[in-house]
Amino acid sequence: MVKKKSKNLIGAWGFLIGVLLAIAIGLFSSYLGAETYKIILFVLIVLGIIVGLLNVNVKEGSGFLLAGAVLVVVSFFGQTTLSIIPQIGAILNALLVLFIPAVIIVALKAMFQISKE
Repeated sequence: MVKKKSKNLIGAWGFLIGVLLAIAIGLFSSYLGAETYKIILFVLIVLGIIVGLLNVNVKEGSGFLLAGAVLVVVSFFGQTTLSIIPQIGAILNALLVLFIPAVIIVALKAMFQISKE
């Protein structure tokens, strides 16, 4: 029987909570106050850091970086393209806030691993 590491479980939960929070903030951003919005974005940044540190190992790094980079680029350009529906733009913005720290951390981990070899 395969046992999962607890840090992978924490990272997986952080990822799931982050995506659900990004969708929720996108759907309800017009009802949130400025301070609440900032706090939720800060939580997304922390979850992105957790995902980058705990959820992705060296073997998965290149796949995560490719998928993460595509997600970041598409979310960025999708915000302006889909701005006719404000909730979609807000969801994409929240996903950016979640994934940019994760991608940066995984890229730094990959660069450190490459420089060690």
